Amino acid sequence: MTIANRLKDFIDEKGVSYDTVEHHRTSTSRQSALAAHVPGSIMAKSVVVHHDGGYALAVVPSTHRIELGTLQDVMHQRIGLASEDEVVSLFEDCDTGAIPPIGAAYDVPVIVDESLGNAGDIYFEGGDHRTLVHVSGKDFRNLTSDAQQARFSYPAY
Repeated sequence: MTIANRLKDFIDEKGVSYDTVEHHRTSTSRQSALAAHVPGSIMAKSVVVHHDGGYALAVVPSTHRIELGTLQDVMHQRIGLASEDEVVSLFEDCDTGAIPPIGAAYDVPVIVDESLGNAGDIYFEGGDHRTLVHVSGKDFRNLTSDAQQARFSYPAY
């Protein structure tokens, strides 16, 4: 698949320079980072959550876990993890579990953990389990400029 069409169109429309990193098929963001020889601390992992008003993407480094209670406090509403069916309906051109953190391409609000804030480079799933997208940290911040910034994760390892 390489990079999902909606993601590609959005990034191209923004004029952002990117490259892709191919790797063997993986199941998790952490495995993708390892397979592509990318530090997990700059591999952005997307988690889809639902709430009374709809959905949001919570974005953290692949080395982190979301603290759902803290995320609820930050979002000022009760949240839960979206089901696989919900994720598929929102990200139709992406494989399940390979959701890019660029919610604006899919009309989904984003909240980015502050631990990604100063990274010089960011990698993220491109919509399948074999391709990472690499952008500069500045360009990632541009692509997620509408995102809320907060601290809601902790290192998992």
